[in-house]
Amino acid sequence: MSHTAYIGVGTNLGDRLANYRGAVERIGELDDTRVTRQSSMYETEPHGKARKWFINGVVEITTEMEAKDLLKHLQKIEVALGRKKAPKTSVSRVIDLDILLFDSQVISTRTLKVPHPELPNRRFVLMPLSELAPALRHPVLTTTISTLSVTTDDKTRIGLFKP
Repeated sequence: MSHTAYIGVGTNLGDRLANYRGAVERIGELDDTRVTRQSSMYETEPHGKARKWFINGVVEITTEMEAKDLLKHLQKIEVALGRKKAPKTSVSRVIDLDILLFDSQVISTRTLKVPHPELPNRRFVLMPLSELAPALRHPVLTTTISTLSVTTDDKTRIGLFKP
């Protein structure tokens, strides 16, 4: 059975553009998976203890994998691109891949929560997700992604990234 998923892609360490593009390319190389659309890339101001600006975006994929298997493959991509275990207080990342939505499923396990619990609070994923799927409804809140993107309390500065 084919699934549609939206993956958040973020990076703020090293060659951010190469990290971002490499992650998207590797996602597209996963078995029975295809990147169907990509948002624009956005540059987002750092938050928490991070010092460098992020490049963020969202990719839409179709996959035959179940969500838990997709998560394992995304984690392997992160490691292959140089992501290291870091303290929970560290927000800087060589690469960060998050399953934001997986069909309209609601998943809550120890290792995977879908929709991503912070989705409504993160402008840096709401804006690119809204670019791809503005009428898509959050499966728990039932609000459209477009509405969430303009009503979020997150006021982080964000703009289009021009490589």
